[in-house]
Amino acid sequence: MSDDMHDEKARASAWFRQLRDEIVAAFEGLEDSQTSGPLASQPAGRFEVSETRRQGGDGEDAGGGLMSVMRGGRVFEKVGVNISTVYGKLGDRAQAAMMARKGMPGMKDDPRFWASGISLVAHMQNPHCPAVHMNTRMFWTPHGWWFGGGSDLNPCIEYEEDTAHFHAVQKAHCERHDADFYPRFKAWADEYFYIPHRHRARGVGGIFLDDHNSGDWEADFAFIQDVGRAFLPAFQPVTEKRRDTPWSEADKDAQLVHRGLYAEYNLVYDRGTKFGLETGHDANAVLMSLPPMAKWV
Repeated sequence: MSDDMHDEKARASAWFRQLRDEIVAAFEGLEDSQTSGPLASQPAGRFEVSETRRQGGDGEDAGGGLMSVMRGGRVFEKVGVNISTVYGKLGDRAQAAMMARKGMPGMKDDPRFWASGISLVAHMQNPHCPAVHMNTRMFWTPHGWWFGGGSDLNPCIEYEEDTAHFHAVQKAHCERHDADFYPRFKAWADEYFYIPHRHRARGVGGIFLDDHNSGDWEADFAFIQDVGRAFLPAFQPVTEKRRDTPWSEADKDAQLVHRGLYAEYNLVYDRGTKFGLETGHDANAVLMSLPPMAKWV
């Protein structure tokens, strides 16, 4: 393994692109198969794809990615599936965050970084279909590397069997690698996706991990791939089960209020939002996670 991990970076970046393509195809398939309900007569939703670019502090190209967003579909009111591979030098605030999290005192002397990943957030038309978030990523500096990510479910109207299914799929994929992973990363998600100023969780949880480096890159890469592979079998059956459920104005109101909580969390606490904005990535791509409509009471 070379110091710059060129081959490993290329493999990780290619995997995130493959996962993106699979999810985009599956979501457009859900749109095509939605042939009943109040929105069935409108055209099936399709992703609008645009390139994103990041400029380094010296004005040079510093990577970019693809932003894929679907709006106003039959099933999805707004869903984004973004990938990016960016690089350059970390600014002072990002350096401080990295040193605090990973204990990398050399960042001041050599602040180079490379990061690649996929980020997904889906807000649904039907209030009985839960919103969902998923991301996986690899981060590298000359002082170390790590993987992070996870997936969590955010229903405004919870069905216990849907929550149980989502967690069961996450658990099964985690247990392929280590029996301790699911309970550890579930607890981490419960702690991370908590909104302190509201004294409540953002949703019903899932798994979350960060700074993951066992010392075996191949094993860690295999695990983060399974974190990504778990997403569609965890989320798609729940959507297919609930997308034809009739909803009321009260249901829609509950959904909009819950989206307000989601927006508060992402703007105040989310690490990915803070990192993306601080490192100069495309602001529209970073803020893709925000819902199309929300409400505060």
